[in-house]
Amino acid sequence: MNKNTYKNSLLFLGLMTTATLYASDKPNIVLIYGDDVGYGDISCNGAKLVKTPNIDRIAKNGIRFTDGHCSASTCTPSRYAMLTGRAAFRNKARILPGDAPLLIDTNIITLPKVLRKAGYKTGVVGKWHLGLGNGNLNWNEEIKPGPREIGFDYSFLIPATGDRVPCVYVENQRVVNLDQNDPITVSYKKKVGDWPTGRENPELLKMTLSKGHDMTIVNGISRIGYMTGGTKALWVDEDMADEITNKAVSFIDKNKKQPFFLYFSFHDIHVPRVPHPRFVGSTKMGPRGDAIAQMDWCVGQVYKKLAAEGLLENTIIIYSSDNGPVLDDGYNDDAVEKLGKHKPAGQFRGGKYGLYEGGNRMPFIISWPKKIAKGEVSNALVSQLDFLASFAALTGVEIEKEQLNKLDSKNILTAFLGEDKVGRRYLLEEGYGIALRDGMWKLITKKRKNYTVLYNLGDDIGEKNNLAEKYPEKVKELKRKLAEIKANPRAQ
Repeated sequence: MNKNTYKNSLLFLGLMTTATLYASDKPNIVLIYGDDVGYGDISCNGAKLVKTPNIDRIAKNGIRFTDGHCSASTCTPSRYAMLTGRAAFRNKARILPGDAPLLIDTNIITLPKVLRKAGYKTGVVGKWHLGLGNGNLNWNEEIKPGPREIGFDYSFLIPATGDRVPCVYVENQRVVNLDQNDPITVSYKKKVGDWPTGRENPELLKMTLSKGHDMTIVNGISRIGYMTGGTKALWVDEDMADEITNKAVSFIDKNKKQPFFLYFSFHDIHVPRVPHPRFVGSTKMGPRGDAIAQMDWCVGQVYKKLAAEGLLENTIIIYSSDNGPVLDDGYNDDAVEKLGKHKPAGQFRGGKYGLYEGGNRMPFIISWPKKIAKGEVSNALVSQLDFLASFAALTGVEIEKEQLNKLDSKNILTAFLGEDKVGRRYLLEEGYGIALRDGMWKLITKKRKNYTVLYNLGDDIGEKNNLAEKYPEKVKELKRKLAEIKANPRAQ
């Protein structure tokens, strides 16, 4: 046996021993996922104009990552990558319309399938935006394929986003409170029915538009897409946070006597930002700030339930977000005017849609009192993409080689637990283009005009100084590595 083979064998045995040790614990896993929440939007990451005491409490009881990432700077691609362990570009994932078919292939391994195989009850509550059905969706019947087919035992969904029709909840793949005598019709191509639209009837709006979002009006807010019918099933935006939080707490209550995985996916702070009246005016930042306060309350309700049931000690709680922040995203809600000194992306450049760090460097917090020391701060490079492989190792689930070879997900469990201070070396960042991190080096490429920039984040965290001309060999090296990873996900 040569030296490298011996070294690799020891590493493999160490990982297997660690996996077996942790698998015996079978901790509950609660993944709390914000929407459009930037690195600087929570107070433990420096926010001053809004307080997030419940999120901060998770950080105080666990580990806060300064270099934690989602996989893409837009929602659908980011969520796809997190649940499948595959980079979004491999499936040409993009932001989906509200009537798109299920994006995730039901034959591939997914995070909930891994945990269900390990004996967990699995549930998803909140925003979905990964498509439903097979492309010919009838909202008045059972909606499949959907969450059940990719590994979730229970689901209560906002089907796409709050600014897209249909404005109804879907529980266990059927529309909630649907009256079959008032069937739902949805179209993203042409107007259906006679419901007013923001374009034709702006006088009916309680929230004016800055761009787009001028189709069917529901609850005084015009949306993307057209719908009619399902009147009794329509959600009330102001009650949405309460509705989904109650479902999340109920899932914990029903499954507290066995290991469970809850993916609790907020609508906040995505547009339209319409917090419940009890949060209106709770900050000086208008609806966006008030929605942050509401989101933190939701976190607190889940935390209180876990504490009341004596589950905190052996529950992994993760708080993160799907992509970076955006201010004006279609509605006039004073997000820009009342921003003040608040920095949604913290010290980082950019936000939602982009390739700079502000687009996918996320609030990223993990607590597990039984295994993770309290109040830790880690600079390790970590990604949501790695939840699948890491939790498979944690729970002792072996992934078939054919599936494993197609995964971008890596087992970085020791980094998530605070034991490894480095994490990944390479990390793909997707947006309108693609970027590659190599430690503190970062290459950004776009097809348009053969755009290429190189940054050293160690000296230039704000990504202001393009070093591509100064370090042409590093550019060539990273371009070669990027091509290698695109061709082979296991090259990371």
